[in-house]
Amino acid sequence: MRPEAGGGPFRCDFSRERELCARGFRGVAGVDEVGRGALFGPVVAAAVILSPERRVRGLNDSKLLEPERREVLAERIRERAVAWAIAAVDAATIDYMNIYQASRMAMRLAVSRLRPQPEFVLVDAVPLELAIPQQAVIKGDAQCHSIAAASILAKVYRDRCMRAWDEVFPEYGLAAHKGYATPEHRRAIEQHGLTPLHRLSFEPVRAGSVFPLDREFQLELFETVATQ
Repeated sequence: MRPEAGGGPFRCDFSRERELCARGFRGVAGVDEVGRGALFGPVVAAAVILSPERRVRGLNDSKLLEPERREVLAERIRERAVAWAIAAVDAATIDYMNIYQASRMAMRLAVSRLRPQPEFVLVDAVPLELAIPQQAVIKGDAQCHSIAAASILAKVYRDRCMRAWDEVFPEYGLAAHKGYATPEHRRAIEQHGLTPLHRLSFEPVRAGSVFPLDREFQLELFETVATQ
């Protein structure tokens, strides 16, 4: 299906999921990604099938929520959802295939890891190559509860990654800016060079790394964060 813009102002609710369930789709998943514009680290996606019986109140676009509120909601989502899954695509793969394709890959992976598998997918803005019926909803994380839930899980997970990597690379301030192109991050790059987790294809990250690119090191860090 083609992306749907929806009318404004946006209201985040469960109406699309409810309508799809009424049409006979058992298991409607929402999927979203975070970290697309960062200079450092992975792009992270989450997919969530919410339970109509165990609703989570207060769901909205993760960018509109305070960090403490996101953490609370993420815990409730994990406890009450029918299924949820997270996937990450590392910086080296982003450099290889470009951020658009890497974001789509992360979202496809997240959907593929759901158990049970959904019968319909609501995705934030970007159509995916899936063998499952889908609808791409513009500003979906501000309109659909399941997409909002996915954005919250992905954001909380990625922020935890940044806090873990801040301990490995403390001079970059990753816990504060989460790898985005803030003036502080740009100054740190100019002063200290690049890490193995910077996206070399992104401006202003093109001068070359002061560390060797070690994919196994990246995977070890992913596993450390995933078990927290």
